[in-house]
Amino acid sequence: MENCISMNGGEGPNSYSKNSKLQKEGLDKAKVFISESIAEILEIQKDLQVFTIADYGCSTGPNAFSSVETIIQAVQHKYKTHCPELKIPEFLVFFNDHVTNDFNTLFRTLPPGRQYVATGVPGSFHGSLFPKSSINLMDSAFSLHWLSQVPQEVTEEGSKMWNKGRISYPRSSNQIIEAFRAQFFSDMKAFIKERSEELSPGGLLVMLIPGRPDGTHPSECRSVHICECLSDTLADMVKEGLMSEDLADSFNLPFFFPSASEVKEVIRCNSHLNIERVDEVHYGVNPSSPGYIESCKMHLRAGLEGILCKHFGPNLIDDIFDRYPEKLEDFFKTQSSTYLGKTDKLLLLVLRNNAS
Repeated sequence: MENCISMNGGEGPNSYSKNSKLQKEGLDKAKVFISESIAEILEIQKDLQVFTIADYGCSTGPNAFSSVETIIQAVQHKYKTHCPELKIPEFLVFFNDHVTNDFNTLFRTLPPGRQYVATGVPGSFHGSLFPKSSINLMDSAFSLHWLSQVPQEVTEEGSKMWNKGRISYPRSSNQIIEAFRAQFFSDMKAFIKERSEELSPGGLLVMLIPGRPDGTHPSECRSVHICECLSDTLADMVKEGLMSEDLADSFNLPFFFPSASEVKEVIRCNSHLNIERVDEVHYGVNPSSPGYIESCKMHLRAGLEGILCKHFGPNLIDDIFDRYPEKLEDFFKTQSSTYLGKTDKLLLLVLRNNAS
């Protein structure tokens, strides 16, 4: 599953580069949080010659570049205001994503005049990527809701947790929801373990995770319902004989939108990282705004086309997304969509390595 969770590459009309405005909105809202966290929490190392930054889940770059720029400006400001006698170190940035990521587009579109040396690191962030204590500041935005795999039991016919007729969990049983939650806990635990070893003493890990407010059920998140509308599209195509029922039933999306409490529960199991700051911001566009349905369709296509293409084949992709807007419009006409629109939250967390 990991090898196909990559956003659409290139710079064409269906690319992630052209269809990641929602992520950009969230990052813009988080800039002050990130800058303040660096100013207040980051420990300055006096003899540091090179300040290393790792971005986990960079995709093709536009939003990752913005995050890196925010981080570097904040670090430079901290040196100037807290340690003006020290020379500001050079910056080395590692851009990480899956091996199938379009790193060519990322490097071709690197910002001119950037203040850092850039390199790519392909591989899953659920595993080890860097030497121990080698990274000064880690950043992951809009990536950690992706799972390393779909829980196996939800795709097995005959299983008590078989997710027949659905591609995710908002309209499924509590048993199925718990399977997705358990997979998230397992993956998040692996991510935190590896980052705690790679983070330098006094370094920071900044995480921006799309999720939902504390006290809400996992099904109470508009983002996952928007994705689930695709299952209604697939059901119509099965009825019309365009794909087999077995093919549709065997497909599930590997993600889970957590609450802040769920994320903190995982982190507290790791003794090497301290939770320093936590915040939540609402993000998302009003469905009544002009062009929202089309924008939502393009956003989903940029993120899910690779997974859909691998499972259903390339010939059905245009048909799937041509049909999808009608299902999305039906969802936004429901009473629940108004409430769910208030539940999309961007979870902001800053962790520090407690070894000094």
